[in-house]
Amino acid sequence: MGWRGRRRDGRGELIVRGSSEDAAVVTVPLEISTSYRARTKGLLGRDSIDGAMLLSPASGVHTFRMRIPIDVAYLDRRLTVVAVRTMKPGRLGLPRLRARHVLEAEAGAMAGWGVRVGVEVEVRVEGPA
Repeated sequence: MGWRGRRRDGRGELIVRGSSEDAAVVTVPLEISTSYRARTKGLLGRDSIDGAMLLSPASGVHTFRMRIPIDVAYLDRRLTVVAVRTMKPGRLGLPRLRARHVLEAEAGAMAGWGVRVGVEVEVRVEGPA
């Protein structure tokens, strides 16, 4: 099931397709945070995350009170990556003008998945619509 029409907290999968025809498709467990409460909490207080977290709507993040460094990917409305940054705890990330969604993961994970500027990701939601 596609994500674009659904706006509820939940779980799903992040699908990253390589930019070349022979590149592997990577599927990552995903937590979806769309409510104000879930977006505000994000990864605060966690020591790790299995996969990634999608914050939507969001155009910027901070890492105050976080225990681990994280990768942050800013996505436009078509889920195309417009910027990727690694942030240490205690930092304030500047909002990105074109960003509508933000992906968070443990530092170093996104490079391994192929998440970089220009890549379009897909979100599949678990459960009923």
